[in-house]
Amino acid sequence: MIIPSRIWEYVAASSLIILAPGPSVLFTIARAISWGRAVAMATVLGNALGMFTISIFVAVGLGPILQRYHAVYVGVQWLGAFYLVYLGIEAVRHSKEHAEAMTDTSEGRPSLGKTIRQGYLVGVLNPKSLVFFAAILPQFTDREQGHLTSQLLLLGAIFCAICFVSDGAWGVIAGTIRQWLASDPSRLIRLRAGGGFVMMGLGIFTFINSLLHH
Repeated sequence: MIIPSRIWEYVAASSLIILAPGPSVLFTIARAISWGRAVAMATVLGNALGMFTISIFVAVGLGPILQRYHAVYVGVQWLGAFYLVYLGIEAVRHSKEHAEAMTDTSEGRPSLGKTIRQGYLVGVLNPKSLVFFAAILPQFTDREQGHLTSQLLLLGAIFCAICFVSDGAWGVIAGTIRQWLASDPSRLIRLRAGGGFVMMGLGIFTFINSLLHH
């Protein structure tokens, strides 16, 4: 298997993106607050599996195109940079609405199996996941080495593994301090807005980095 030369840059960038609290993190925290750590971890597992399914489709469908057309390869990189900035702006603008939506727990406690299925559907049916993988992953591949499909599969698997560990940690922590988080919804709002600023910064850095490499 071809290992991209910028894999450690990718791991660092992915970790920052994942650590920045987004909708999936808020959803996990909300479930941890309402039903504890077990439900939160089941949600995280399902979501990671759903995202990996999306990454497989992206790798198989996009890999050959990127290998053949250099202009598409560069264009996708720029799209990824601007998409990160867009996500960041939206996160800051709608941080309150996102936090309120993700803490709606009007349904009863779900079983672990149902929770995994729900998490999977959230991951696999989220159009943002598709756009994210298509726009971000190609930036860290080595087109000259070929085998872009396998490179994209590897990067997708790494992203989902980091996501599982990071979101799982959020779930465990939130389940442990659930009363403290539930007592002040503004804490979730600040988490979401802070994550938005991180994504904007990463988007700007990604665009500059793409220009320097081309």
